[in-house]
Amino acid sequence: MPTARTAALAAAGTVGVIGGSILGFYPSAVFAVLLVLLALLVLVDRARAADPRRFALSRSGATTVRLGESTQVVLTVRNPTRTAGELLVRDAWVPSAGASDEPYQLRLPAGATVQLPTALTPTRRGDRPAARVTVRSRGPLGLAVRQADHEVPWTLRVLPRFASRRHLPEKLSRLRTVEGATAIRGRGQGSEFDVLREYVPGDDVRSIDWRATARRGDVMLRTWRPERSRRVVCVLDTGRTSAVRVGDEPRLDAAMEAALLLAAVAREAGDQVDLIAADHRVRAVVTAVQGRSLLPRLVDAVAPLQPAMVETDFELITSEVLRRERKRCLVVVFTALEPGALGEGLLPVLPKLAARHRVLIAAVHDHALTDLAATPLDHPGDVYAAAAGTRALADRERIAGALSRNGVTVLDFPADVFASRVTDAYLDLKASGKL
Repeated sequence: MPTARTAALAAAGTVGVIGGSILGFYPSAVFAVLLVLLALLVLVDRARAADPRRFALSRSGATTVRLGESTQVVLTVRNPTRTAGELLVRDAWVPSAGASDEPYQLRLPAGATVQLPTALTPTRRGDRPAARVTVRSRGPLGLAVRQADHEVPWTLRVLPRFASRRHLPEKLSRLRTVEGATAIRGRGQGSEFDVLREYVPGDDVRSIDWRATARRGDVMLRTWRPERSRRVVCVLDTGRTSAVRVGDEPRLDAAMEAALLLAAVAREAGDQVDLIAADHRVRAVVTAVQGRSLLPRLVDAVAPLQPAMVETDFELITSEVLRRERKRCLVVVFTALEPGALGEGLLPVLPKLAARHRVLIAAVHDHALTDLAATPLDHPGDVYAAAAGTRALADRERIAGALSRNGVTVLDFPADVFASRVTDAYLDLKASGKL
């Protein structure tokens, strides 16, 4: 492949020969001779350029990064040939990986290796693959280049932001308060035995353990705490309604934030957290994971999820929950309060689910609907905008009422407080002993 230098020499020679021919200095055959010489030089220069197809390329570096953060992937280039390479290397990624498009220009001696770092600042969650690496080798005269594309597979998994983790200290503090209050209050619904301690005046005499008192020769009291090892199931609706943007992110991302915060608090409370993501088929399942590995597993499972442009099959979701969860548990369904999706999909199968488990429906409230309903009626067309917003809000209230009549608790909050309020609902159930 000729270079710009070759084109410039050819153009200069052409102008010179044509000008000389017009003035009678050179015969016309000189033009043809110069072109042949230039072509020979180009071929010789190309033959002396290092073969880019023989270069060995590999990658190393980060495989995961949180959305909004930057990381680095290193491209290693080795020259196994006996010819030094004047190289131009471009490491291409998908646009959402946030890679720099600036190519590397370097000289790589024979047998040498060089590492080329690529800074990545992804703009979307999910798996961001590398595209290809283009290596262009220039001849020593700069008249010709050789080019080859290399497939060097690498995938960077972009994890959710989990910005709601800023609420974690507050929620854990409240969890300790809930557990402490239950232990002081004594036995109640949803409490289990904790420890024996000596009786203190003012304690509830109904909690005295007479057998332990007889053994110890002192009045002993039973203390209680909220039941642990309960099960919490987070269900992510990944159907078409999860693609609606609320603020700057899809509704699905807000549901992920809430599910992760809820899982982090429930894990500290000693409860087991499972996750099911589904639309017309199951997309991800995390179950039977305990301890510190729970949150990383959940984050890794939800990271590649994307909204599917299909209607959610709530019958599939219900059967999946009932099949996996034999004992009574808390099921939190992250979906949208859409009359069509829930009225025709969830409501018919909801009684079967609510009969076995305690169900919360968590939906992100879109501020745009409230703003639309509050549109000032300054122009005739504003009446239609206000009516549309009012109608949409009325539909949400109607479907929320229908869900509540089936024994389901509906949580409808804006995106900025959604994760916090969902976790508060879990803690309220914990405090009241209804979990």
